Amino acid sequence: MTVDPVLVEIVEGTLRAVEAEVEEAIARTARSPMIRDAHDFRAGIHDRRLRKLTGRSYSALVHPIVRDFPVAGMHPGDVFFHNDVYLSEGGIGHLPDLCVTVPVFSEGEVVGFVQAFGHHDDIGGSVPGSMPSSARSAFEEGLMVPPIKLWDRGVPNEAALRIMTRNSRMPDSLAGDLDAECSACRMGADRIAELFARYGRADVEACFDAIVDRTTAVFRDEILAKIPEGTYVWEDYAEHDGVDPPRLHAQRITMTRTPEKLVLDFTGTSPQAKGPINHAADYADGNFLKELDVNEGVVDLLELRFPPPGTLLTPVFPAPTNARTFVILRLLGVLAGVVAKAVDGRMPADQETIRYTGVYGTDDRGAFYLMREVLGGGSGGRWYADGEDTIHVVPDSRNLPAEFVESRFPLRVERLGLATDSGGPGEFRGGLGYDKQIRMLRDASFMSIADRSILSCWGVRGGRAGAPFVVTIEGRAVEGLCDAEPVRAGELIRIRTTGGGGWGDPLDRDPARVEADVRDGKVSAVAAGRDYGVVPGDPAATDALRARLRAARGPLAFFDRGPGYARLSGGVPAPAVDTLP
Repeated sequence: MTVDPVLVEIVEGTLRAVEAEVEEAIARTARSPMIRDAHDFRAGIHDRRLRKLTGRSYSALVHPIVRDFPVAGMHPGDVFFHNDVYLSEGGIGHLPDLCVTVPVFSEGEVVGFVQAFGHHDDIGGSVPGSMPSSARSAFEEGLMVPPIKLWDRGVPNEAALRIMTRNSRMPDSLAGDLDAECSACRMGADRIAELFARYGRADVEACFDAIVDRTTAVFRDEILAKIPEGTYVWEDYAEHDGVDPPRLHAQRITMTRTPEKLVLDFTGTSPQAKGPINHAADYADGNFLKELDVNEGVVDLLELRFPPPGTLLTPVFPAPTNARTFVILRLLGVLAGVVAKAVDGRMPADQETIRYTGVYGTDDRGAFYLMREVLGGGSGGRWYADGEDTIHVVPDSRNLPAEFVESRFPLRVERLGLATDSGGPGEFRGGLGYDKQIRMLRDASFMSIADRSILSCWGVRGGRAGAPFVVTIEGRAVEGLCDAEPVRAGELIRIRTTGGGGWGDPLDRDPARVEADVRDGKVSAVAAGRDYGVVPGDPAATDALRARLRAARGPLAFFDRGPGYARLSGGVPAPAVDTLP
C-alpha cells in the first residue's frame, strides 16, 4: 500500500521515543550498579513478524519466545523471561544477561513486542558475578532459565522469582532489576498500543515495512555499493580462554560480495574453546549478529554461513560462554579487517572490545559487596580522523562515577584519566584507553574478564597497533582472566585499557597535531620522537628526524598487529591472510 511519508516519520520517531523511554525507566528504577549506573542493558521493539524495528542499540531476539509460546495463546499482561544461552536463538550470549519480553496488543491480537535485556550482578554459579574465567561447563556459570511466562495476565509468577533470587548472591538487587525491566517493558507495550489505536493497524504496519525497506535501501546504496565484487579472507584472534595456555583462537571470515548481498562464511574459525569464550551464534540464521546495531532491514543484505557444530561460533552445549565478548565483539573487527582489504584500507583500524573488571569482598559491616564495571578503550583511527578515546562498544555503557563507588564500596579512586601513549601511532592516531587507579581500603578480591592483554588492536595502512590491556596490583602483573586475585588493604590496583589501532603512516601525521597531543598528555615527548619523528617546537629537527626514521625502517605493513602476535604464533610476524592480493 502507499504510505504517507509524514506518517512514516511519526511512527519511526515514536519507536525511537518509546525505546528511549523504556531504557530511561529502567535506568531510573533499577537497583544494581551494572544496570542503573553502568547502563549495561538494552531495549528493543519488534513487530509481529519478529523483525527488529529499532536500531539505536542492539537487543535480544523474540524468536525463542514465540517458538515456545505461540502467539495465539498470549494475553495482555503476559511477561516472558529467559536467559538460557542455547535456547535463546543466539540472542543471549551469557547467563547474566536476563531478557524480558512483553507482547503488544491491538484489538485483541499481538502486533509487536517490547523487549529488554541487561547484564545483572549475579545469577549464581561458581564465582561472584556469574562469570567464572576458568569455567569448563555452562553449569558452572549460573542458573539457566529457558523461556518461561514470568507474568500471566498481569500476575507475577512468585515461585519463579523466588527460585531466581535464591540462586543469586545479591537477591534484592536482582529482584529490583527484574521488576524495573518488567514494568518498563509493560509501559513500552502500552505506548506502542497507543500508536496502533491512533493510526490504525494497517497504516502502522505499512510504516514498519517502509522503515525496514528504507534501511535496506540505504545499506545497499551507501555501503554495499562501495565494496567491490569479489572474495576476500581475513581473520583475527582471541588470545586465551581461561583454561588452556594463551594461543591464537582464530575467527575467520571469507567475504564474498555479490551483486545482491554480502556472504560471510565463518569456515576456518577455531574449534570451540575449553574455557568460556565461545558464542552460540548459529541460530535464527545468525540474525543476532546481523542486527547488532541495525534494524531488520540489513538482514536480507547479509548471508551468514556457519561451520559445523563444535567451533567458537557453533559451540555444543554445555560449552561455557560467559566471556563470549572475546568472540562476538572481535567479529566486528574481523569484518572491518576483511572489508579493509576490499576497499584499500578505507575502514577504521581496530577498536577495543569490552572488559569487565571489579572487586568483591565484605564491607566494614560484614556485608558482601560486588563492584564491577564495564571499561571501554580507544577506537581505531580512520582515514579521515583520529579514533575516539575511552569509548564503549556496548552503546551507552559507562564507567561508574568515582563519587558513587567511593560512597558505596571500601575503596578510593585515586585516578581516572586517559592512558598516555595507549593509542596506536598513525597519520590518524588510535583513541586512548582508560588509566584507572583504585586504592583498596579493606582486603578484597580482584576479578577481570578481558582480552587484548597480549594481542593489540591492529593498525591499518601503515598505522601501528595500540597498547594492550594491563592490570597491576602494587606493581605485580595480573592476568586478563582472573576470578579472585587477592588485594590487601592499602594496595593500589592500576588498570590501563586498550588503545585503538592507528591509521596511516605515523611519519605523515601533521607535526602540529603531535605537539597538541603532547600538550594534552595524550602522547609523551618520548613517543613524539620515537613514533612520529616530531621534535616539539623545532621544524628543522623534525624534518631531519623523520628522514632518518624513514631511511632506517622497512616497508610498512598493511596491517600491524603489534608484538603480541609473534609471541603467540611462535615467531611468525603476521598471518598469511594479512597479505594483499
